[in-house]
Amino acid sequence: MAKNHLKRIHQMTFADWEKAFPDEHSCAAYLVRHRWPSGTVRCPRCGSVLVKPHGTMEFNWLCNACSPSGTNYRFSVIAGTIFENTNKPLRDWFRVIHLMLTSKKGISALQIHRMMGFGSYKTAWYMCHRVRAGLANEEFRKLIGLVEVDETYVGGKDKNRHADRRQHAYGGKKDSLKFAVIGAVERKGNVVARVLDKVNSATMQSFVHEVVATDVSLLTTDDALGYRGLKDTHPMHGTVDHGRRQYVTGALHTNTIEGFWSLIKRGVMGSYHKVSRKYLPLYVAEFQFRYNNRTNPDIFGEAIRGC
Repeated sequence: MAKNHLKRIHQMTFADWEKAFPDEHSCAAYLVRHRWPSGTVRCPRCGSVLVKPHGTMEFNWLCNACSPSGTNYRFSVIAGTIFENTNKPLRDWFRVIHLMLTSKKGISALQIHRMMGFGSYKTAWYMCHRVRAGLANEEFRKLIGLVEVDETYVGGKDKNRHADRRQHAYGGKKDSLKFAVIGAVERKGNVVARVLDKVNSATMQSFVHEVVATDVSLLTTDDALGYRGLKDTHPMHGTVDHGRRQYVTGALHTNTIEGFWSLIKRGVMGSYHKVSRKYLPLYVAEFQFRYNNRTNPDIFGEAIRGC
């Protein structure tokens, strides 16, 4: 019997990247095509299409509509993007984005610093976070079909830190340095994940109402108290009781979202080692973007459009 093999998605390799972006000009031209795919350049300040190319500066335009003095506001291709107000060339930015997208479990800023040869670690850290902020601007539709919802915790305990870094607060929540993340995934589809400030019924169910359609074929969660009451808005809500070692009951399981959590935790443990609460939403957005574009052969172009 012939074996069925999943079709391999050919994404941009290092050789493809080098061929596509040999110089700064090719990077700027690529950004123009993906920022204004219709071919009509818009002013980033006022949105006007009544702009004209600058006579001597390539990839620069003039807009008189938003200039009160009538002195032609000049903007470049990077104006209004994450690449603005930086002294790094576009080619370096594109290389960093490609490295982040081709690393399934993420790549640390320190590794970026080593590979790119930047003068300081802070430069690599700054660039990585700006890229993550660009990837976070992802629009989504409400999930339909077979949907799984689950929450997890990222982090550890204060007592497990090095002695000189401990906060010396033991017992209960004071000892915990874990941060709650909730997510919903459409089987064979996209995932939506958020960092929670509080873990209770109000925040958990509010997330479900925001990202999951009410007419789903099946909504699966575990037996946590925070999900009780979802039957009222999602009639096809079913649960699995992990406390009783119940993991799969027919079509009821949360294995898909658990797989997504494993990617994040392996990335934190193996690549980043430590993630603060302040920047955790950006890391979650990065993993969400990669997961949702795992079958997209133009994931790099999609990232550039978001930046």
